[in-house]
Amino acid sequence: MANLIILLIASYIAGSFPTSILAGKFLKNIDIRDHGSGNAGATNSFRLLGWKPALFVLFIDGFKGWLSVKVIAGMGFEYQNIPDFGALQILCGIASVLGHTYSLFAQFRGGKGIGTLAGVLIGLFPLAFPMALAVFTATLLMTGYVSLSSLLAALSLPIILLGIMPIFVSIHPPLSLLVFSLLIPWFVIFTHRKNISRLKSGTEDRFEKAMIFKKTKD
Repeated sequence: MANLIILLIASYIAGSFPTSILAGKFLKNIDIRDHGSGNAGATNSFRLLGWKPALFVLFIDGFKGWLSVKVIAGMGFEYQNIPDFGALQILCGIASVLGHTYSLFAQFRGGKGIGTLAGVLIGLFPLAFPMALAVFTATLLMTGYVSLSSLLAALSLPIILLGIMPIFVSIHPPLSLLVFSLLIPWFVIFTHRKNISRLKSGTEDRFEKAMIFKKTKD
């Protein structure tokens, strides 16, 4: 039990690394949480710092999630009592995402966890992730809403795992990973509850430059 707790703490600390907050302090001497959308993530970094810092933030935030499920869980698996490696990966991944959302190094005010969650998904579902990413990209190009793209990508993951991959790839993920995939959309909905309200009211910010089809003014 003690070894499991150590793994979870290590994953939480890895996830807590405040990438976007440090980038904002270093590049513009600002707290990124006090500007733009107030979210400490790659999207707000893009708005405030530019695409290169945002890409760096996205990479590091994703790496935190991948590190937790592939390296931390992998190195500690034989030293704890959970026999299902997938279950251990899930617990470490959750700890990492919680670390990003409630960062130990940022007064427990982090981001929505999407970048770190993406890294977790790459580690857990390397074949399903590109399909979910395709849903995200297509939605972003059509609507310009990052929040809606994240929501639909999360909702698509269990569909991909349960309906698409068994048919076309003949791969059946372990039950623990399937259950986790069903929980992911609920987490994304929870962290995007304010975005959902703004989408309903028509006040959500969108990246019009990313849109393929734009409304033209008369």
